[in-house]
Amino acid sequence: MIVSEDRTIADVVNQNIKAADVFKKYGIDFCCGGGLTIQKACDKNEIDYRALESELKGIGNNIPRAFNYNKWELDFLVDHIQNIHHTYVEESIPILLQYANKVAKVHGHHYAEVVKINELVKEVAQELAAHMKKEELILFPYVKQLVLAKNENKKTIKPHFGSVDNPINMMENEHETAGEIFKEIADLTNDFTSPANACNTFKALYAKLQEFEQDLHQHIHLENNILFPKSIKLEKQLSLQ
Repeated sequence: MIVSEDRTIADVVNQNIKAADVFKKYGIDFCCGGGLTIQKACDKNEIDYRALESELKGIGNNIPRAFNYNKWELDFLVDHIQNIHHTYVEESIPILLQYANKVAKVHGHHYAEVVKINELVKEVAQELAAHMKKEELILFPYVKQLVLAKNENKKTIKPHFGSVDNPINMMENEHETAGEIFKEIADLTNDFTSPANACNTFKALYAKLQEFEQDLHQHIHLENNILFPKSIKLEKQLSLQ
């Protein structure tokens, strides 16, 4: 990405819509205030230009690696899910809520779908916040106990929820709910295609929703297709010892 002090915020966002998230993080108005140069926006908001420049130039540099998640130990996989995907959700939800609310307020009279999208974003935010907390406080610690018991050749203490199947069934149902919400969002956004005359906040909302959905699909895949079945299998193996 080409970034310089005299480039306007709007120029940079138009070059790569993901830059909007960086400007939002620093409290810079990239929509109505898009005509300002980056340096003037930094001066106005008392922001270190070099720090902002570094983040903007870093957009798109993170090339995803292909991992063989199926070979990972379950405790390592749990840490990965929590540190990567849960952290992504926690950092992205406030941005999505701001975008969705602003677009609904400004454009809801002309694009009725963005009002519904705003409601769905709020709904999925609440769903995922509660969902991840249950995983982090109940399911994930128990999976780590199973791994420790296997490594130390010990029996596990029977959990208060009876079997790992019970929280897993709940998590899978909640995954289904989140997935259905995003299917509806995808339909309402025409697969995250913003209107031709959309403002930068409108475009940023749709781009962030698409990115969020992609991360959610990977997140759910790691749990439903790898972590959960392997945890059930491990618990059964330990109970037979």
